[in-house]
Amino acid sequence: MKLLVTGATGKLGTKVVEILLKSTPANQLVVSVRNPEKAEGLRARGVDVRHGDFDRPETLDVAFSGIDRLLIISADGDNETRITQHTNAVEAAARAKVGFIAYTSLANASESKMFLAPPHQAAEKAILKTGIPYSFLRNNWYLENEIASIQGGLAGAPWVTSAKSGKVGWAMQEEYAEAAATVLTGNGHENTVYELSGKLLTQEELAHALGTVLGKEVPVKQVDDATYADIMKNAGVPDFVIPMLVEIQKGIREGALEIESNDFEKILGRPLKPIDKALSQLVSGIS
Repeated sequence: MKLLVTGATGKLGTKVVEILLKSTPANQLVVSVRNPEKAEGLRARGVDVRHGDFDRPETLDVAFSGIDRLLIISADGDNETRITQHTNAVEAAARAKVGFIAYTSLANASESKMFLAPPHQAAEKAILKTGIPYSFLRNNWYLENEIASIQGGLAGAPWVTSAKSGKVGWAMQEEYAEAAATVLTGNGHENTVYELSGKLLTQEELAHALGTVLGKEVPVKQVDDATYADIMKNAGVPDFVIPMLVEIQKGIREGALEIESNDFEKILGRPLKPIDKALSQLVSGIS
């Protein structure tokens, strides 16, 4: 049985591979990476490191050759680029006659109006078109996405948001990685859609939980989108990133991540880490 993880040197991919190596022999594990030199540490541990570039389909044909079960971790970048990259990866998997595809998608992807949704919609459609057994891992939101705000809270700054009362199903990246590894190696996940969401919380509730961890109040500053953009600019966020952050806040405000589900617990066979414990772990990593 050959398992392959794409994007294995990225933040999520690295965690997935480390979890897999705890239970999977290294000689059964293959990683596909854009820059193989970044994965030399994995090669030294017996992992088959292959060059696979989502922008160059011919590299994927070689990378995916002989693979039984594949985890496609969604790429980064603008929507148009990601749609092409994801489609390239799926079509290469079909040519390689891969037996199973797990794909890291977005909460409620097929119905989502969030600006991040189109590349995930395109990938899910492309996978369905292949007829290959699949699992869509619809990841809600990484708690690590809030590290800048957590650092601000540590420094005494308010928690700034324009998301109003919109709720998010935050969970730690390592928990999303464990779910992906479990689905990739487990049985009974063919043709499934998992909404991987933690307990739904508002920005106020998350800031309150952070305040409890820090032992001090973290005030919440609700602003409009234009003010949010100005605050991000003044905080040194690069100009090209700011519109994306504003759109994320807008999506949360409009309920795009308000997806209630116990799929996480079903896959992991245990509850997720409580939000205060998760925040404590992130805070101890920062400070």
